[in-house]
Amino acid sequence: MQVFHTVAELRTALAGQAGTAFVPTMGNLHAGHVSLVELAKRHGQPVVASIFVNPLQFGAGEDFERYPRTLDADCEKLAAAGCDFVFAPGVAELYPVPQTFTAQPPDSLANDLCGAFRPGHFSGVATVVLKLFNLVQPRVAVFGRKDFQQLLVIRELVQQFNLPIEIVAGATLRDADGLALSSRNAYLGASERIQAPALQRELAAVAAAVQAGERDFEALCAAARRRLKMAGWRVDYVALRDAATLQAPSSASARLVVLGAAWLGSTRLIDNVDFSSPA
Repeated sequence: MQVFHTVAELRTALAGQAGTAFVPTMGNLHAGHVSLVELAKRHGQPVVASIFVNPLQFGAGEDFERYPRTLDADCEKLAAAGCDFVFAPGVAELYPVPQTFTAQPPDSLANDLCGAFRPGHFSGVATVVLKLFNLVQPRVAVFGRKDFQQLLVIRELVQQFNLPIEIVAGATLRDADGLALSSRNAYLGASERIQAPALQRELAAVAAAVQAGERDFEALCAAARRRLKMAGWRVDYVALRDAATLQAPSSASARLVVLGAAWLGSTRLIDNVDFSSPA
């Protein structure tokens, strides 16, 4: 496996590669990231992973400075998973001048759910992903389903810019107790880690109630928010949406998704459960 830190090195290595599969990450990798690399290998060769903590997607007071940087350990995991190339640029390499041109997702995606609580986040995500797509020129790119809203933003980006890239979604990997794997789980204290699976349980309970015939979606979500708050969580949202559009469900919705974001202490966790819409 080769590791590159400059755009010039990356472009030289990828010159003439037509079937590249790409996995963008922010590093501090876990088994979920490794599964995305393994999925990428089934869709294209060579496999390229990027490791870049993107300042554009962090707001004021967020964890950009303390986000774990673990490049050596990350490269060991990627090599073991069969990754071919790693692109790990510094901020000055990827943003050699101030990034005044940005990719702005539509308001319906950028300013709802996580976007409502993290203004500018999805513009930062879309901008860095567009830059990375331009550099890597992949045929396939793999993103995890845990970041469900981000996945839809990237799909819309590819469609609206007519990019010749297939977006493949990787399943959310979970610990035995149901907690979705996340780099930010390392922030959780011991007692918080015990409480953390409650978010997934509440989302799963909403999904089960809908599948059982309940139709007062807002009442179900409000009850889930209330239970989390009573257990000591600070809840940003629990919401049920059409899984294809993230808009309010309608009779035409083939799949639904219940999404949640909430804080345990200083750690913000997100999760989702998507499921077929009941007949």
